[in-house]
Amino acid sequence: MSTNQTQDVKVVNADPSALGLFGLAMVTLVASSQKLGITDGTAFIIPWAIFLGGFAQLFACINDSKRQNVFGTVAFGGYAFFWFGVATSWLIQAGVFGQELASKVDTRQLGVAFVGYLIFSVFMTIGAMETNKVLFMIFFFIDLLFIGLAATSFGIMPEVSHKLAAYSELIIALLSFYASAAAVLNAHFGRIFLPTGKAFGIFKK
Repeated sequence: MSTNQTQDVKVVNADPSALGLFGLAMVTLVASSQKLGITDGTAFIIPWAIFLGGFAQLFACINDSKRQNVFGTVAFGGYAFFWFGVATSWLIQAGVFGQELASKVDTRQLGVAFVGYLIFSVFMTIGAMETNKVLFMIFFFIDLLFIGLAATSFGIMPEVSHKLAAYSELIIALLSFYASAAAVLNAHFGRIFLPTGKAFGIFKK
C-alpha cells in the first residue's frame, strides 16, 4: 500500500539589500563626481550606471521579491530601471544610436521623467520611515536629488539646482555605503555593529 505525501520546502534567501545599497552607493558616488566638477563627462559613468545602478539593484529586487518584501522589491526595481533609463539617455545624447536621434534630444523630457521619479521617491520615503532612519535619510536626499535634477532640466535656477543635485547625490552615496556596511556586518556578527536607527513608528499598527 502506497501513500502520497506532500512536503512543503521553504527556500531561505539571504537579504540582498546590502548588494543593492552598494550598487546605489557606487553609481551615485561616481555620478556625483561629475556634477561636483571633480570629473568630466558621462562616458565612464555609464558602465557603473548599467552594472551597479542597474543590474546590482535589479538582482536585489528579484531576490527581495522571493522574500515577499514588497517595499524592497519596488524600491530596488524602480531605481534599477531608472539607471538603465539614464544610461540609455546618455548613450543617445552621445550619438551611439546615430546623430539624427542625438540631434532631437530635448532635456525637458528627461525633466518630466525626474518629476515622475520624484513622485515615486516621495511615497517611498514615507515607506522608509517604517524601516530605519538611515534608509529614510537616503530617500530624503533622493527626493532632493530629483528636485535638483528636474529643476536643472527645465532651466529653473540652474546653478542652485545643479548644486542641490550634486551634493544630495554625494550624501546619498555616503549614506548608502553606511547602510550597506550595516546590512552586511550586523548580519555577519549577529548583533548591532552599525546602528541604523529604529523606525519612526508613525504609520504601522
